[in-house]
Amino acid sequence: MHAMKARELLLEMFSSATAAVSAGKCLPAFLPAPPANGRTLVIGAGKGAAAMAKAVEDHWQGELSGLVVTRYGHGADCRRIEVVEAAHPVPDEAGRRAAGRIMEMVQGLTENDLVLCLISGGGSALLALPAEGITLEQKQAVNKALLKSGATISEMNCVRKHFSAIKGGRLALACAPARVVTLLISDVPGDDPGVIASGPTLPDPTTCEEALAILRKYAIEIPESMERHLTSGAGETPKPDDPRFARNAHHVTATAQQALEAAAATARAAGITPYILSDEMEGEARDVGMVHAALARQIALRGQPFQTPCVLISGGETTVTVRGKGRGGRNAEFLLSLATALNGLPGVHAIACDTDGIDGSEDNAGAVYQPDSIVRAEKLGLRARAMLDNNDGYGFFSALGDLVVTGPTRTNVNDFRAILIL
Repeated sequence: MHAMKARELLLEMFSSATAAVSAGKCLPAFLPAPPANGRTLVIGAGKGAAAMAKAVEDHWQGELSGLVVTRYGHGADCRRIEVVEAAHPVPDEAGRRAAGRIMEMVQGLTENDLVLCLISGGGSALLALPAEGITLEQKQAVNKALLKSGATISEMNCVRKHFSAIKGGRLALACAPARVVTLLISDVPGDDPGVIASGPTLPDPTTCEEALAILRKYAIEIPESMERHLTSGAGETPKPDDPRFARNAHHVTATAQQALEAAAATARAAGITPYILSDEMEGEARDVGMVHAALARQIALRGQPFQTPCVLISGGETTVTVRGKGRGGRNAEFLLSLATALNGLPGVHAIACDTDGIDGSEDNAGAVYQPDSIVRAEKLGLRARAMLDNNDGYGFFSALGDLVVTGPTRTNVNDFRAILIL
């Protein structure tokens, strides 16, 4: 298989991965029956929220109204459900207003009513409603510090839940006594529904004490008012034994594993043996890149533990501790680390992309690596190692013309990686 074919196969695998977890494909099977004599209200947030709302509209028998909030550029053409766009990953005023409107909408519901809550990754930043006594600016500052710290997604969400008026189950309590059915697209390793978008409609087993410990672990300074909010217990979230959750239900409709299996089927059809390594890899992107490179070398040079041709597929969510001034999300960082470790080893090609179509906050989903990437870069005067030290994966792959640009996919099951060894 020559380089062009290898690249095409990797792009096709990514495309089949995202198609497999689209709302239109995954969501309809999980829709509940409409209420016999109540109304149905649709609310939601996340990068996939508008596409999920469209899937509900296309398959719902009966009346329907509501509001969902999604990231700028991730909207969909809905007729009965209003779609609001707001900022991600750092919340803005549009998101705060939309969250406030959703909290108003769910007031005064009865036990005959149904609330369909559509949640996907990114919903945490998009549903930004600070707890009493905390400003949006303070939440934004903590959010930025967490994003830079290298904290895991579940650590970030634990902190966010305890500074929010809507997350960590508080939205479900606001809907009571209506029945709440939450449909989720999972972007978190392990697919824990309470962690996806900081679980606005699910009870929260984490505590104020844990949130405080996380902030201390990463040496994140917070104003006294925020500290008091946690130490006084005012920020405590509703727990799993709260009776107000008893009638509610939730379903994870799309996961990283589904995306990886679709990509594996595409590889198999092309005559390449796929190996799914894990759907929940975490860790520093550059470290994960080095480990993948070591595995690829062992296969390419020694035929262990797998024979060539094969492709290694993995998902999850890596992190980047930002040290440099460059551009690029965690997938570009992973690939650049892989590139430096492989150093042009023949026969190894790779792709790393975010399934939502946006790597970090750039305009690309990710990038493609080829055995000649380092050599081509050197001809342009680019040094891979120095660019990795500057967190400039975007700059590296952009110069080579190897960025993968899909635009928003309107779904989100996190990172997708495939390493093809011929």
